[in-house]
Amino acid sequence: MVDLTHLPQLVVLFFVIFDPLASFAVFFALTEEMTAAQRRRTALLGLLVAAALSYLVLFAGPALLTLFDTTVDQFRVAGGIVLGLLGIKMSLGGVFEPAAPGQERSAQAVAAVIATPLLTGPATITAIIVSVQDFGKPVTALAVGIVLAGTAALFLSAPLVRRVVNRTVIQVLSTTLGLITLAWGVRYVTDGLTAILKGAR
Repeated sequence: MVDLTHLPQLVVLFFVIFDPLASFAVFFALTEEMTAAQRRRTALLGLLVAAALSYLVLFAGPALLTLFDTTVDQFRVAGGIVLGLLGIKMSLGGVFEPAAPGQERSAQAVAAVIATPLLTGPATITAIIVSVQDFGKPVTALAVGIVLAGTAALFLSAPLVRRVVNRTVIQVLSTTLGLITLAWGVRYVTDGLTAILKGAR
């Protein structure tokens, strides 16, 4: 029986870290000159790559830690720092827009930028590994799937959403969510350091 007690908490966490609204702003800008079919194909490709990376980390996270000779608590501290820096940048109004992937802006190039680092970046990888350790794979996988499904709906509805959600709204939401990201980063660092200090005694 899967314990879904922490599912809402994890959905909020991954929504904040995936930040689909900020990613959507970049996606729309880079696909503005594409046809509807090209934009849809680009969205699906980017989301599939992001999902593949996310679930690869979810199922292979412990093996990756072993490969790089680190513990989950050490990774928690390092990841907390990354989350904290991300939260600071978001809360101060930082804009997450990568350089354009070339003048041609092919579907593959745009999809690669959307998949990583926008959706599945260091903060996402950190959160997935730590969440698996704290709450287990099933509930973490479900939370990631819910957020990715919502992101897919947003991207595939790009023309409609763009009329409703302007750049100012996206920036305000990103700034607010940055404070939550910063708080999660602080929590990861303090939890990791506490565990490391206890183990050193």
